[in-house]
Amino acid sequence: MEAKQKEQNGRKEEDDLPMMSLNHVSRLCKSVKASLEFYTKALGFVLIERPQSFDFDGAWLFNYGIGIHLIQAKDEDKLPNDDGLDPMDNHISFQCEDMGAMEQKLKDLGIKYMKRTVGGEEDGVIDQLFFNDPDGFMIEICNCENVKLKPKGSSGRIKLPYDRHNPPVELDSTAAKAS
Repeated sequence: MEAKQKEQNGRKEEDDLPMMSLNHVSRLCKSVKASLEFYTKALGFVLIERPQSFDFDGAWLFNYGIGIHLIQAKDEDKLPNDDGLDPMDNHISFQCEDMGAMEQKLKDLGIKYMKRTVGGEEDGVIDQLFFNDPDGFMIEICNCENVKLKPKGSSGRIKLPYDRHNPPVELDSTAAKAS
């Protein structure tokens, strides 16, 4: 019985990687200050301390179980040179619980965005908002939980983090009392 538990879907437990979740996304910036303002005001990320040993300009942000590391670009040629919105281009996507509220936030901040709906009754309907950060990197906001993930075949198992998803967060005593 134990051997059966160790081998599911044709894969052995020893083949599994000890991955847990996405830790962070790094973004090169023309201006760390402008990007910091965008990610905190438009998307609600929180500035956190980063290691003091770093000898380059940058900022670390965290919220929703996701980290974003902003790094001052030494070569602006590495940044996107087009502010177009093409859903088929590179982007990062954030899950959203209230698409109407997010769209209103973008309107309030004067952020140009593209809205679309994909899918259908059979697979589920996804609402999407696409926009660029100050450096031209595209961001998607979606309600992708409307579509159930269906692995193709039996070639792999989906592992979901449940108890160690987020890095430890240090709260000072005043913040802990306020919550």
